[in-house]
Amino acid sequence: MDWEPVFGEIKEVLWSVLPALGKILLVLVLTKFVLSLARTFVQKLFFPERRRTTMDPQKAKTLETLLQSGLRYLIYFIAGITILSTLGVKTESVLASAGIVGIAIGFGAQSLVQDVVTGFFIIFEDQFIVGDYIETAGLSGFVEEMGLRVTKLRDFNGVVHILPNSKISNVTNHSRGNRTAMVEIAVPYTADVMSVQALLEETNAELAKQLDAIVEGPKILGIVRLSPAEMVWRIWARTQPMKHWSVEREMRKALKMALDKAGIEPPYPRTILRREGSEQ
Repeated sequence: MDWEPVFGEIKEVLWSVLPALGKILLVLVLTKFVLSLARTFVQKLFFPERRRTTMDPQKAKTLETLLQSGLRYLIYFIAGITILSTLGVKTESVLASAGIVGIAIGFGAQSLVQDVVTGFFIIFEDQFIVGDYIETAGLSGFVEEMGLRVTKLRDFNGVVHILPNSKISNVTNHSRGNRTAMVEIAVPYTADVMSVQALLEETNAELAKQLDAIVEGPKILGIVRLSPAEMVWRIWARTQPMKHWSVEREMRKALKMALDKAGIEPPYPRTILRREGSEQ
């Protein structure tokens, strides 16, 4: 069998394909370069020292991630159109006849359109921004990144949850407005009520001076529970957003130290045994 014609055809095909492959490779390299350039540009644009307005840092970070997401999709779209054109596809006629939205729907990307639209309304309605702690769709965490299509949450275990924007609903935002710190402390039932109250008030006054995160209080709400062994006091304070957990820890620590210093022991169940026929 004469292989020369076969090799000749293969050589001819390769020579016809190589220019297109070279152009595609060049487009991919340029795409990566432009993506890196766009990311650097956006980061520098939102540097605190470059912002001429007193924009909230969290809102600035939100706009930064959103702009990066939008530019990334735009660059990928242009690169895809360029590659199709290199392969000989008449992209002009395709875009003119169907339109960009029509192409998206034609490829079964209705959910993509929903994600983008929902993401727009999340930003427009200021439901949450980067850095907020939210609960939605059965998940909770800090908003780490917001994009045109997805939002990323990082929970307290460090796990990142990626949510399509169209799945985000019934959002609970824990970072808006002041929070409430609530602590209960138990003392023996036999302890003097007025002495305990004075001790708690003194401790609360010290906490108010020491903790900048407290915006109101701490205040004693009173005795909320009684049992044969103990009486439970409840102390309340209003804190800055997302500071209530740390304030509660500091309150418990200070109250425990104050009770120890005053010689008030923790309550414990007491059992009294009486022998039959004995007065004791």
